[in-house]
Amino acid sequence: MLWTVAIVLLVLWALGLVTSYTLGGFIHILIVVAIIIVLVQFIQGRR
Repeated sequence: MLWTVAIVLLVLWALGLVTSYTLGGFIHILIVVAIIIVLVQFIQGRR
């Protein structure tokens, strides 16, 4: 589920970069949060 959300956010972020959509700043914040969450889950999963 987490990977699905991360992939969707990544696609929306890429679309925001290409189209300069007005919510681009919000998408950038969401993708940074998603990357941090994925990294935390990955690090915790290795313990």
